[in-house]
Amino acid sequence: MSITLLLCAGLAGLQLGCASLQGARLYTSGTEALDRGDTARAVAELEQAARLLPEASEVHNHLGLAYAQAGRAGEAKAAFERAVALDCDNHAAAYNLQAAEAGRFDAVGPEPEETTREDTMREQTHARGDR
Repeated sequence: MSITLLLCAGLAGLQLGCASLQGARLYTSGTEALDRGDTARAVAELEQAARLLPEASEVHNHLGLAYAQAGRAGEAKAAFERAVALDCDNHAAAYNLQAAEAGRFDAVGPEPEETTREDTMREQTHARGDR
């Protein structure tokens, strides 16, 4: 009986490990799609990543960015709320949530009225939470 239990526990751990690995791959490829402007792919991959990694704040933040880029403001706000609920120290998600609540959110986050390419890249980095 104990060997069966150990075998089941081992298989369950392997399954969780595979899901985590697949979730991480989807998070990476979804973020890359977001950066390329491939919104449909970003949404699809980040939604799958969020299902596999439901406790990953960063995944929900990036999913919110993808939703915002797709013009799905309500879903973007909900994703940012989830990201902040999971990790109140996720400053990028908190920033994005504030912007979404204020109605100032676009594909890369709140933008000043006049921006340069460097400003836009800095905003994208801040909104994603890259350091």
